[in-house]
Amino acid sequence: MDTSLTINDKEFRLIRTLVYDRFGINLTEQKRSLVVGRLQKLLRDEGFVSFGDYYDRVIRDTSGSSLDKLVNRISTNYTYFNREHAHFDFFVQEVLPPLIARLKKQNTRDLRIWSAGCSSGEEPYMLALLMMEYLGNDYGFWDGGVLATDISDQVLSLAKQGVYGDDQVARIPAQVKYKYFARQKDGVWLVNDALKKQVTYRRFNLMNKQFPFKSPFQVIFCRNVMIYFDSETRDALVNRFHQFLEPGGYLFIGHSETLGRKQETFQYVMPAVYRRI
Repeated sequence: MDTSLTINDKEFRLIRTLVYDRFGINLTEQKRSLVVGRLQKLLRDEGFVSFGDYYDRVIRDTSGSSLDKLVNRISTNYTYFNREHAHFDFFVQEVLPPLIARLKKQNTRDLRIWSAGCSSGEEPYMLALLMMEYLGNDYGFWDGGVLATDISDQVLSLAKQGVYGDDQVARIPAQVKYKYFARQKDGVWLVNDALKKQVTYRRFNLMNKQFPFKSPFQVIFCRNVMIYFDSETRDALVNRFHQFLEPGGYLFIGHSETLGRKQETFQYVMPAVYRRI
């Protein structure tokens, strides 16, 4: 017997509007089958008879847990270490040297790096690892580390655990991998405590109109997040990033993303890398 559920126009419109208003994710008509595919098992497992029935539950749930489950299913979370490695090469070779030199001249040791939309932690751990490698024994004298935020409690929990499969760590050079990861008996790799301590994980919705940060960042990584947004949502977020980047600070985005042709507040540096004007 076919137990698959279908979604009617009204139900899709309700879920689409809810996801857009709360998370900025733009579910176009082409994403209708994705919505059905990713939510269908959840609906069956929890006994919902229709998408409308499910939508009503999400709206009524004042705890927010149903909304969390929804965004966890809708958003794509697969990633791996050293993804789009040219970005990390640029970070080490072109961003860190002048940044470190400037901070030393200013007699400060405050490195402010934000991984926005950090997913399961590969990106912020990679950034922290690279800073530790670059500064070597001097790293302990710096206020370093990475702020890593995501909207999904589920992926943040995975990130904090720091457990990864072979395919996720395959692109890390072996010498570095064995320095910061421990291979477990079951074949997975565990981030060591020294690296874990350098990443601060927080749940944060990039759609918040006001960001809570007291000081601007020198570098923001927000890669493969804005692909879900329409141009209006993207432009508003880019403006907020501009507000919380130091002059000359760097914004890294995904290679399939763009800041839009009209923006005049960032200078193009290389594919998917921009500098605040």
